[in-house]
Amino acid sequence: MSETDITHAGFCAIIGAPNAGKSTLTNLLVGAKVAIVTHKVQTTRFPVRGVAQTDHTQIVLVDTPGIFAAKRRLDRAMVKAAWSGADDADAIVHLVDAASWVADREGKETAAQKHSIEDDRRVVEQLKASGRKAILALNKIDLFPHDQVLPIIAELNETGAYEEVHMISAENGDGVEKLEEAIAARMPEGPALYPPDQVADLPMRLLAAEVTREKLMLRLHQELPYQLMVETESWEERKDGSVRVQQVIVVGRENHKSMVLGKGGKTIKDIGRMAREELSEMLGRKVHLFLFVKVDERWQERRESYQGLGLEFDV
Repeated sequence: MSETDITHAGFCAIIGAPNAGKSTLTNLLVGAKVAIVTHKVQTTRFPVRGVAQTDHTQIVLVDTPGIFAAKRRLDRAMVKAAWSGADDADAIVHLVDAASWVADREGKETAAQKHSIEDDRRVVEQLKASGRKAILALNKIDLFPHDQVLPIIAELNETGAYEEVHMISAENGDGVEKLEEAIAARMPEGPALYPPDQVADLPMRLLAAEVTREKLMLRLHQELPYQLMVETESWEERKDGSVRVQQVIVVGRENHKSMVLGKGGKTIKDIGRMAREELSEMLGRKVHLFLFVKVDERWQERRESYQGLGLEFDV
């Protein structure tokens, strides 16, 4: 498909509680990995634009950070980025973890699921206040019988915040094609915003840092808090076609550094290997990845830490 084949193009923001499945849905619609996906909440820290094509329509998907009760500066910056992405979009999809609502109705919700529902209600109130109507997408419907979600649809529809409802599974693709059609129908007439073969507008240095951060979170599980950051310090193109990438992992405490390194440096070697393999596959060439760990107890209070992530510091 060429740019001249595109007759409609616009932006769609995917908003919702942390861990609702926004990054998984974005990656599925785009058909390529543009956002990191882990089992952790609050993985996405800044809006990531993925570019999807359907027929003659181009959809620029803004995968926003999770919307939650923000207390720390980093949290406030993430939530501000999420709503900024929604304000500027031609369509909004509110992705809801339906499994949390089902568990709540059965009195079996976990603490995390309870927080998820509270975050969803916060999104509803914000949507009503803004006067914008969203597409409601109830995710994870593969985890329970569909009749269990009908009372939830009724309850959320009564809020008046939605113009359309879809039941989907971002994990296996159920219902996603219909959702994509609904998003495409809301894109305004106009030329392509990006070349049709481009899947994201995220700078490669930043995407490379996100890949490494994903591997850190997957490898360390509950051992390490979210207060870590990965920066790509250098990106050197080599004559043989390969690339040399140097990254620094910034942690808030000295004991976090030892967790990242692991006994005899095993953990950081494993993380480096996994990140290098994925980056090599993404780039289609050899990647030489070098990781270092630095302790900075106040990195979350430094303005420059936010600039590279595209987040506002003064929130």
